[in-house]
Amino acid sequence: MVQRVSRTRSTPGGEIGPGLCVLLGVAEGDSAEDAQRLAGKVARLRIFQNDEGKFDLSLLDTGGEALVVSQFTLIADTAKGNRPSFSGAARPDVAEPVYEAFCEALAAEGAGVARGVFGARMQVELVNDGPVTIIL
Repeated sequence: MVQRVSRTRSTPGGEIGPGLCVLLGVAEGDSAEDAQRLAGKVARLRIFQNDEGKFDLSLLDTGGEALVVSQFTLIADTAKGNRPSFSGAARPDVAEPVYEAFCEALAAEGAGVARGVFGARMQVELVNDGPVTIIL
């Protein structure tokens, strides 16, 4: 999930000014190749406004940064009952390398990347700009 932000920070973790807050859920079967493909999409996603107010600019076009926060709860299955099941989420030993591959690929695209702390309980603060929230 990608949110266009004026600023965001993760405690513990990093913080950025204008750019994107990326909440990254890694599911069973996701790979480093998937992470690289997704990073390219995030870097080029045209959700920033041009001079005419139209969504036409990407993170790379604006020189913005991204804060990437691992969030396995995005993989929740709520089809049965009231308690979410996270059985579709990748185990931490599998998910962390995919998370790292995403962060590295996004940085290789030319974006500034700050990170949350994988596996930590974090406080994430953000000012959603728009608001603009996209699920990829």
